[in-house]
Amino acid sequence: MKIWSHVILSLNLLTMVVTQSIIKTLPGFQGDLPFTFETGYIGAGDLDDVQLFYYFIESERSPKDDPLMLWLTGGPGCSAFSGLVYEIGPLQFDYAKSSGNKPVFTLNPYSWTKVANIIFLDSPVGTGFSYSNTWQGYNVSDTITAEQVYEFLRKWLMDHPKFLTNPLYIAGDSYSGKIVPIVVQEISDGNEVGHQPPLNLKGYVLGNPVTDEAKDLNSRVLYAQLKALISDELYESTKLNCMGEYIHPDPSNALCIKDLQNVTDCIGRLYTANILEPNCAVISPKPMGLKWDRGALVNDYVDVLLSTPNLPGPWCRSYNYLYSYIWANDKTVQEALYIREGTKEEWDRCNKSLSYLYNVLNALPYHRNLIKKGYRVLIYSGDQDLAIPYVGTQAWIKSLNLTIDSDWAPWFVDGQVAGYTVEYKYNKYSLTFATVKGGGHTAPEYKPKECFAMLERWLAYYAL
Repeated sequence: MKIWSHVILSLNLLTMVVTQSIIKTLPGFQGDLPFTFETGYIGAGDLDDVQLFYYFIESERSPKDDPLMLWLTGGPGCSAFSGLVYEIGPLQFDYAKSSGNKPVFTLNPYSWTKVANIIFLDSPVGTGFSYSNTWQGYNVSDTITAEQVYEFLRKWLMDHPKFLTNPLYIAGDSYSGKIVPIVVQEISDGNEVGHQPPLNLKGYVLGNPVTDEAKDLNSRVLYAQLKALISDELYESTKLNCMGEYIHPDPSNALCIKDLQNVTDCIGRLYTANILEPNCAVISPKPMGLKWDRGALVNDYVDVLLSTPNLPGPWCRSYNYLYSYIWANDKTVQEALYIREGTKEEWDRCNKSLSYLYNVLNALPYHRNLIKKGYRVLIYSGDQDLAIPYVGTQAWIKSLNLTIDSDWAPWFVDGQVAGYTVEYKYNKYSLTFATVKGGGHTAPEYKPKECFAMLERWLAYYAL
């Protein structure tokens, strides 16, 4: 049955219909865009019922020679547009010149498109401008999402054959830390069984990645101790009484529960995305503490945001996200992007109403399996991120039992320490882990210059 489905998919690839448009100008940007910008839809799933929307930006350096990167924003359900304008794309909002319902763009001098061709994909279906023609199409999971991303890539490259020979990297951050390695496994398996077209996969890039949610979140207590957010005495007591289990403790263990309440009292009101920035609760001031809440990683609700900036109080990063709602829901903008009319009632930066099955609890087995494939891997973490602490990411990387090729050391930008890095090897496989000093969840949003330098060096096979 699986072989027959591959035959059907191959036939679909040959007869597919791809909608794409080259965008020369955009509302909010003065003059012509100084880079090649394309948007479009590609069908996936049964009878192409799922229509995945993408933004594609050619490398501003050398499209023919530079790598091709597929970018998946996390969530799940956060639009690729968020990654484009708030993290690694060539456009960003000019907050000084934007006002009311008139967002204004400026160019990002640290865009990753200066060294790579990047496809920003609205995935899974229901994210951004992606939609399904049937209600059944909205029932997705981690594995279905990865399968559809792989199908999208094959079709996109069939329609853009000039990029077939470019080195391909799959990239993403936050919850995409789970999806990216599954996609890489899909591509690797497909190449081995002869799927067409063959993809020139070289590796993958992950930022502040969710990997094993329980262990990622369990590392918050250690992180809090290392950052002096809790006392050494409280850390030792919590570790002893809870026996290292902080997310699913024994409810009858009174000593553990008391320690965890004390930990929550210490860290519960911090902004988990960056402990150095103010925490602006847009729903409720009730602290999340150690509990897992995917919504806390996106934490902006447009109905509340619309009024928040007018209230007295500290500046908050979430205020920046308001402009994306205003801009992307403008009918003139949607016409400029060639959005299909009637396919979206309202654009959300992060869709929290997805019908989504979290069926991969731990992505670590995918990483382990990919070691023998000889890929290059870059994993980076903002060191001020409490949501997915770097110490948890470090721990699962160490569990891969790779050989250290270059031990822990600082890396620099403009003569200043930009973070710390360690490089691992296993035959042809290589993994670079880097912290980004001062970076949050996610790092390029907080430290764009440093993250651009990191990526540029890594793509060029230089040490950070």
